[in-house]
Amino acid sequence: MQAALVLALAFALAAAPGQAAAQDRIKGDKLQVVATSTDLKSLVEAVGGERVEVESLAAPDQDPHAIEVKPAQLVRLRGAALFVRVGLDHEPWVSRLKLDKTPILDASTGARLLQTETPRLRVERKAHVHAFGNTHYWLDPHNARPITASILDALARLSPADRPRFEANRKAFLDLLDTKTQQWITTLKPFRGVKVIVIHDSWSYFAERFGLSIVAAAEPTPGVPPSPAELAALFKRMREAGIRLVIADSHSNPSLVRQIIERSGARAVTLLPSVGAEPAARDYFALFDVNVQRLAASLKEK
Repeated sequence: MQAALVLALAFALAAAPGQAAAQDRIKGDKLQVVATSTDLKSLVEAVGGERVEVESLAAPDQDPHAIEVKPAQLVRLRGAALFVRVGLDHEPWVSRLKLDKTPILDASTGARLLQTETPRLRVERKAHVHAFGNTHYWLDPHNARPITASILDALARLSPADRPRFEANRKAFLDLLDTKTQQWITTLKPFRGVKVIVIHDSWSYFAERFGLSIVAAAEPTPGVPPSPAELAALFKRMREAGIRLVIADSHSNPSLVRQIIERSGARAVTLLPSVGAEPAARDYFALFDVNVQRLAASLKEK
């Protein structure tokens, strides 16, 4: 009898994770979705509306290239109805996760990518660490179209009856996106062609869409301070190009930013690379509202 009870308990414990995962995929009539970034979380919410509950593995102030997934997050991820990732080589840590039963959506599929065929050269003439192109493609608002199209298809496969609802949500999102994009372009139109440097090479898509010219990036690799020789080369480029502005990320090294502006005489503006990096950037549209207004205000300064 005792042996039978022990065996039954063992089977129950072994089955529990799988049962819990299956139940967690739909919670309170909502599809459970996990995204690797707050930007993708915002876009999934825009399409899924009330039919989705979305969690971002990375906080907006974290380095997305080096995330440590917590045990509770891993449990939810393995039980999710959908896992949405930036893709390319933006999240090398994803390869360490065992997600055999979780559907995965690579949001880069269909997006227009930059710097895929030629090495992205730094000030010191070394190629950037990303091998498949610049991974910050969500910072071009036009890329929200293919991203949300992929999200719609993925959600509709999970819940076919909700496809009309998802399509209506996406249409409303795209209608507002068209209006807002034109406003952002109009705001920054007076500054087209302005030359800038960036601390980290995350602004190529944003710069191309809104007409800025990035001359150089200060960091040789993300989060790695430039050497004295690399800084000297940077200052030389800044003098030659007549740089007016340095674009920093919200998680850029303050000491490095201060050193560059003090030695070059340029101004610095901090832009937000992800939704939620500050409370005002509460969603995808607000992220661009904040960045466009900050950039315009900084460029207007004499």
